[in-house]
Amino acid sequence: MIIVHHLNNSRSQRILWLLEELGTPYEIKHYSRDAVTNLAPPELKAVHPLGKSPVIEESGKIIFESAAITDWIIRKHGNGRLMPTPGTDAHEDYLMWLHFAEGSAMTPFLLALYTARLGEAAAPLQPRIQEQIGAHVAYFSQCLGGNDWLVNNELSGADIMMSFIAEIATVQGLGAHFPNVAAYAKRLQSRPAWIAAAAKTEPYNFRLPG
Repeated sequence: MIIVHHLNNSRSQRILWLLEELGTPYEIKHYSRDAVTNLAPPELKAVHPLGKSPVIEESGKIIFESAAITDWIIRKHGNGRLMPTPGTDAHEDYLMWLHFAEGSAMTPFLLALYTARLGEAAAPLQPRIQEQIGAHVAYFSQCLGGNDWLVNNELSGADIMMSFIAEIATVQGLGAHFPNVAAYAKRLQSRPAWIAAAAKTEPYNFRLPG
């Protein structure tokens, strides 16, 4: 049984969605953010020294980092689903998106979040940060085009990983500039597996209206 150490309103939401898509049994251990600081509670450090989520446990092994978790779950429990055939060009594209989500796309969003706490002191940084947010979402939008999904137009772990980028971009108003990204976010949140995961963790601040 996989144990998911889940922090509310965090990127671990997509790991629950992945497990629901695969129909893999799992248990959630819930953790709540501090009401004042919005930071993860210290109890998570008992699971992993960095005190971050998501972290999963399976058969005594601790796995952290969203892309590594996604890759692990799909390889161990996917039975060929949600991943292109290794050795193909599609699989290389899949791996790129798996790591792009956290390695590149999420960085400017996090910078915007952290520097916002500095107030006017961060003003000189904001134009560059916003430019980078726009550039990364624009690249995402361009690659997605008119397709439903990112790789071979089939749902895969690439979409699981990029789901949070689509959600946060849409919630922050970028969907008006990139309607295909907003439609993508809405499409993934309409999937029965996504809805099932959300029902176990409500409220979720990145859930789109309608």
